[in-house]
Amino acid sequence: MSVTQQEEIRNTQQYELPVKKENRSNGYDIYPTHNIGAGLIFEGYESLARELANSSHVKIDGYVGVLFEDLKQQLDSAFEKIDIRPKWVNVKDAMFPEEEINDKVGPFLGGDDPVFGKLTCLELIDFFNSDQLKTLASENTVEPIIFYGVGASLIPVDGVNVYFEISKNEIQFRSRAGSVLNLGSSKPADPKVMYKRFYFVDWVVLNKHKKRVKNEIDLLVDGQRSQNITWIKGNEWRKTLAKIVEEPIRVRPWFEPGAWGGTWIKDKIEGLEQDVVNYAWSFELIVPENGVIIESSGLMLEYSFDFLMFMAGQKILGTDYEEYGFEFPIRFDFLDTFDGGNLSIQCHPQLDYMKKNFGENITQEETYYILDCQNDAKVYLGFQEGVTPAAFQEALENSQKNKETIKIEEYVQVFDAQKHGLYLIPPGTIHGSGTDNLVLEISSTPYIYTFKMYDWLRLDLDGNPRPLNIERGMDNLDFERSGASVKDELISKPYLLDQTENWELYHLPTHEKHLYDVHRYVVNSEVTINTEGKAHVLSLVEGGQIRVTTKNNSMIFKYAETFVIPAAANQYVIENLSQTPVLVVKAFIK
Repeated sequence: MSVTQQEEIRNTQQYELPVKKENRSNGYDIYPTHNIGAGLIFEGYESLARELANSSHVKIDGYVGVLFEDLKQQLDSAFEKIDIRPKWVNVKDAMFPEEEINDKVGPFLGGDDPVFGKLTCLELIDFFNSDQLKTLASENTVEPIIFYGVGASLIPVDGVNVYFEISKNEIQFRSRAGSVLNLGSSKPADPKVMYKRFYFVDWVVLNKHKKRVKNEIDLLVDGQRSQNITWIKGNEWRKTLAKIVEEPIRVRPWFEPGAWGGTWIKDKIEGLEQDVVNYAWSFELIVPENGVIIESSGLMLEYSFDFLMFMAGQKILGTDYEEYGFEFPIRFDFLDTFDGGNLSIQCHPQLDYMKKNFGENITQEETYYILDCQNDAKVYLGFQEGVTPAAFQEALENSQKNKETIKIEEYVQVFDAQKHGLYLIPPGTIHGSGTDNLVLEISSTPYIYTFKMYDWLRLDLDGNPRPLNIERGMDNLDFERSGASVKDELISKPYLLDQTENWELYHLPTHEKHLYDVHRYVVNSEVTINTEGKAHVLSLVEGGQIRVTTKNNSMIFKYAETFVIPAAANQYVIENLSQTPVLVVKAFIK
């Protein structure tokens, strides 16, 4: 496919996931893989067509964002080469009319709010006329027949179940190009509007569907590439899942530019597109959006971390599964402001507000771990003594109305950013990173609920004002987090928990309202760690590389890479492969 054709499908400067794992980086790996053995992953539509050649009924289901008409054309060409001409039936024909679907999803889209809605309670079957699904099945009897489209597995016929998976970053790249649709829509909308509907409706509905069909999938296909596919047989895939959830897991990170973005990621991480304005984020472990790449004989296939949770959530979360179910509760991501700009002055919702307004079970509880910094970098955190809600709101609203800057330091405290310091941001805390930081943001998993209250009168990368959420922020701010108490209560004070000649273990206490805690290991040679029935999320924050060994596998991780140790691993060993001591940060549910 030409570059021009790819640009018609996706709007991004990021590369597509290669079919083969060719570049073995000595540093941070942007395509981390889990090797599952030889000969288990296959490439191309022709191999898929041969696999389906003797099937009388096929149901090709998949996630929103998959280009079903394109795959139909590709697969049809492959069938023609082996003299097979199936009848294709689009299950979208059994969907309710678009206007009726819009009425169903409308209550979850937040009205005119540009960012926020409420998580839907709808199921995929609510988008379909059940009688029409039966009609499609009964009226189409000429074999071979392929039912295709989102929801194809709802067709009440026996057949081979093929599921086309796609990564969440590719869905967003395609939505920005207008090449994909929301569930039940006939035309694309503004990408931000589409994302809101993806987040609050489509992804919720289709994850429920994934959970329901996970054991019925006969063939799993990675459909994120413009012109090629990789695929695996369902039974083999499920076997790999059972193995992976007892080993170290590293998801595929993905990277995004932003209005305040910096240069650290661009300079330090190999293999990324360099012709970009900046990189603001690296999504290291945001489970609702990251995937896991498996590799066989050099071929790569990615599927969402959600599938791991649906198949083996209890093995991953251990004793915390009862509380969190299929929601992995911790996330790690990078915020890069090196030579960039300040983040907005912002806060996150209190738990009751989160549940009532957005339908989430947990709220956004953050900490900033300063992995690197330069040039007297700062962190904005907590209010100055005596700041009142009325005065702060008036200043924010005047700035927004009159487009005038605020001397924000008169309202918000500013601290020097200390490398390897941990800054605590429980819900309702005013905060923001200053320029010249590489922040490892350790947080509970919800990730879009940022109420920007002051954004330095800055435009986004498209030249439009970034939306502010002053009213929502004022409803959640805790003005008692002010004065001297901020330094005492919101800047973690590390202390030594245990040590041997081989390692030291420090506790970096979090706030009482944080659901997770943080440890840091200084490893001279090696340390053995017990999971104690919990999932651990770790990152190598200082040093070249480490080897992490569980009972069945061993993996090497490089500087700044994040990984998960599932509870079911029980025990693991971190071995220092560098010449000097390494630092490893670990987060876990309290």
